[in-house]
Amino acid sequence: MFSILLLVAISFFCSSRAAVNDACTAGSTPGVCLSTSTCSSGGGTQHAGFCPSDPSSVQCCTKTCGSSGTCRFSNTCGTGKTQTGLCPGPSSFVCCFPAGQSSCAPPTVNAATIALIKQFEGFVASPAPDPIGLPTVGFGHLCQTTNCGEVSFAFPLTQAEATTLLNSDLKTFTACLTSDISNSIVLNDNQFGALSSWAFNEGCENVGSSTLISRLNAGQDPNTVAAQELPKWNMAGGAVLPGLVTRRAAEVKLFQTASSVIAHPPPC
Repeated sequence: MFSILLLVAISFFCSSRAAVNDACTAGSTPGVCLSTSTCSSGGGTQHAGFCPSDPSSVQCCTKTCGSSGTCRFSNTCGTGKTQTGLCPGPSSFVCCFPAGQSSCAPPTVNAATIALIKQFEGFVASPAPDPIGLPTVGFGHLCQTTNCGEVSFAFPLTQAEATTLLNSDLKTFTACLTSDISNSIVLNDNQFGALSSWAFNEGCENVGSSTLISRLNAGQDPNTVAAQELPKWNMAGGAVLPGLVTRRAAEVKLFQTASSVIAHPPPC
């Protein structure tokens, strides 16, 4: 009898435990139960107490994707407009876009964009503070955990490893731009690349709410908009930084460099 009761108790305990990769809800926001390191490395936000009976290292992970998408399981995306590769966790945990937003995969930035970002971010082999004190490594990767524990490579990084990390990081920002910019706006790979460098430097939230994006979506001349708006983004920590002044000028130059390769709207 004792053995039977013990088995029943163990069965009840296991059934009440939310397994890794199971669905969860933090308040009203859908999420997935993940280890805190996996959530952080994927750019998610952790919420304790929503994965019952799991250890503290497993929490409900939520994430917004682009400026208007939300990570959720594909079978709960009511619009059916989803994109993989933007959310941490299992492949079925995808970015769900509102009706009317593009779900096409964002383009990969061109070599000129990578070169520009590398030039201004500089190479840091092991985690160290940037000019305003934020811990970074590689080519501008902002650490999400202590000592950049989310990075899969050992420190010090090689430049090849840092390049791989940069390309991975850029997916978040090209996805933001693809979501923010209307599909009626045509941009070549240099124009899209210059905006990707800006977004990588300034963050998705700032980009999505910017006058630059609203002017582009209003149909104003892209070259004029870039020349007038990008130089305004020259401050960090409350002060104008000469390095940002130079970077914005380089981004404007790249934006205004002619190219026949269309990057936006992205091909589906």
